[in-house]
Amino acid sequence: MNDLLDPLLLARWQFGLTTVYHFLFVPLTIGLATTTAIFQTAWVRTAKVEYLRITRFFGSIFLINFAMGVVTGIVQEFQFGMNWSEYSRFVGDIFGAPLALEGLLAFFLEATFIGLWIFGWNRLPQKLHLATIWVTAVGSIVSAYFIIAANAWMQNPVGFEVNAERGRAELVDIWAVLSNPVALAAFPHTIAAAFMVSSGLIITAAAWHLSRNQHLDTMRPALKFGLWAMVVSGALTTFFGDQLSLAMVATQPMKMAAAEATYDTVCGADASFSIFTLGTPDGTNELFSIRVPYLLSLLSTHSLDGCVEGINDLQAQYTELWGPGDYTPIIWVTYWAFRWMIGLGMAHVLVAVVGLWLTRKGRMPKQKWVWKVAIWSFPLSLGAMIVGWVFTEMGRQPWIVFSQMFTESAVSPNVTGLDVLISLTAFTLIYGILAVVEVRLIIRAVRKGPPEIGAPDPETGRVEQPSTVY
Repeated sequence: MNDLLDPLLLARWQFGLTTVYHFLFVPLTIGLATTTAIFQTAWVRTAKVEYLRITRFFGSIFLINFAMGVVTGIVQEFQFGMNWSEYSRFVGDIFGAPLALEGLLAFFLEATFIGLWIFGWNRLPQKLHLATIWVTAVGSIVSAYFIIAANAWMQNPVGFEVNAERGRAELVDIWAVLSNPVALAAFPHTIAAAFMVSSGLIITAAAWHLSRNQHLDTMRPALKFGLWAMVVSGALTTFFGDQLSLAMVATQPMKMAAAEATYDTVCGADASFSIFTLGTPDGTNELFSIRVPYLLSLLSTHSLDGCVEGINDLQAQYTELWGPGDYTPIIWVTYWAFRWMIGLGMAHVLVAVVGLWLTRKGRMPKQKWVWKVAIWSFPLSLGAMIVGWVFTEMGRQPWIVFSQMFTESAVSPNVTGLDVLISLTAFTLIYGILAVVEVRLIIRAVRKGPPEIGAPDPETGRVEQPSTVY
């Protein structure tokens, strides 16, 4: 019973639950904001009503996600002070800087200009109104950078010094924090992955209507856009992921070693990457494995004869640096999260490639299973992003701030397990209700389809439409 009411264990479960749930909306918001801006630009440049209908259609889904993301994101701020007060006290001076910039600069842009976009239809000049959605899109991306910079500091602490008297880290160089090599590598990888998620939603929504022979004039170009966007963003995600792996090896070699369950240092052909393995969960005993020689070396060092440090050697180094202790993350979690991240993302790109082939030269597949695959493929890239986040955070353990603070030292000392359990139960119930609301709203918006909008006035070229998105 005491283990079940362990404050650290429950606090970690609560943080994981609320963060993963919040993260469901973040990539869609980032991707759909830019997607909506692109379609609206196409409408402004071509005056084709079809592009305006697509803009209004995906714009409504974007707003649903934005609203839900704001609600769930607020909880994240409270959690730091509620369950992680020691962490907040230690890193507050540093962690607060990028978060303050995110709130005062990036989120301010989003909140202000999204309001102008919602209520500016038929009120603002066409190009000025277009600018509001582009500013909103840029704001969402800038907001993501500040959040990633804060998280990157936990992976690779820079630009600080520890005040021994106060027992806290203090900021000495904000530019070092904002230009953290891990942040610079993680940011484009995350943004590209976010576009994979939004592209997946576009594919699913368009396929649902096309499979029913509905809204052909709008859903055909939407599907084509989604398929191409998935392929391009998938390629960019892979490229930037490779760059991120180099930064990870340089700053957190234990994470890469755990991702492959490599216990002993290996070089060259021995530094192989296992596509699939059967054996013990921690990788100590391998029964069967499909391996690609040199691939782990190539991923980690961009060299075929490079060496990858093993878990045992790194454990010895860390013990010498920081004293006795277990410095290895949960191997089976990092190993499988890394592979599920890659596998799910590649599967969604494969769906898009097949879709482009089947719809070439304006063709529409007749087989029902093709449309079902397209419709139900949406969770693939979203799942890839979620397990990617799990890999990033779990691979850092046992540190909450790498080399500076252990996770077990960060939990609030005066919060009991029962306190956390009550709040965990409450959050789970609330988030469960919000999940039902979110899913129903999106499904209703998708099924409703793009709005019917009349043809432009022959004299003025103006399109009469509702004054708001809904």
